[in-house]
Amino acid sequence: MPEVVDWLKTLGMSEYAERFAESDIDTSVLCELTDQDLKELGVSLGHRRKMLRAIAELVAVPPTQLEPALTEPKPKDTAERRELSSIPVAVAPPPITASEAAGERRYLTVMFCDLVGSTGIAAKLDAEEWRDLVGAYLDAASAAVTEMGGHVAKKLGDGLLALFGYPVGHENDAERAARAALSMQRALTEINRKNAGIAMPELAARIGLDTGPAVMDAAGEIYGDVANVAARVQALAEPGAVLVTARVQRHVAGLFVAEERGSHQLKGVSEPVTLFRLIRASGGGRRAGQRQLTPLVGRDE
Repeated sequence: MPEVVDWLKTLGMSEYAERFAESDIDTSVLCELTDQDLKELGVSLGHRRKMLRAIAELVAVPPTQLEPALTEPKPKDTAERRELSSIPVAVAPPPITASEAAGERRYLTVMFCDLVGSTGIAAKLDAEEWRDLVGAYLDAASAAVTEMGGHVAKKLGDGLLALFGYPVGHENDAERAARAALSMQRALTEINRKNAGIAMPELAARIGLDTGPAVMDAAGEIYGDVANVAARVQALAEPGAVLVTARVQRHVAGLFVAEERGSHQLKGVSEPVTLFRLIRASGGGRRAGQRQLTPLVGRDE
């Protein structure tokens, strides 16, 4: 659906192109989209308002004149307007609720990372040695996240919670998160190699990823099942492993060598979740229609 892709590019919102394609949204249904439809696609509140205004402009009806019913658009002079003249007008967006004003709906990939057996390791070390060891690991992990365009939301003792898609969203946030996770495991291997000569204990980390819609409030708290699922997945990962849900795997299939680890019933999750272990990047390039990921160092996005 090149027309919708081009339209999103003109709005500066090409990060949503893949989600529109997955939902089979083309020009025949574009102008029927409602605010609720866009929310379910994971479009942020500000972007929803901009999209609905842009949809209204396609049919030359000011947003203030939109009615919550389908009406015929005004005819236009250009060929593009004539082609769109048969598309119904979008339903007017509902008023902003108090909950929306206090939070922002985003489509996120959430990463949980935690050290294995940290309590036992800490008991064998001096407090300063433990601080330095954990600090080196967290610094390396945080660097891997930020290099791939992610955001370290919280450092949880000897673990961390990272978000991809907030505060800045990209069309390939799941891929960025997966690459960051593998990079974190490599960094930990290097830390262990350096520490082997000074008789420091070896560290191992579990990493879990999930992707889906969530609401972020003004304090940066996450509301939605995606964070809970990522935490449960991390707990099931083997030491040194990166474990992802089928929702993540669908976004990165073909980009990484992965092993299916079966279906699991996660605590607090109603339906069984199929999990995959990421082994390494495939080296085969991106799937058709997706752009290649480039490093973020030295450039703005």
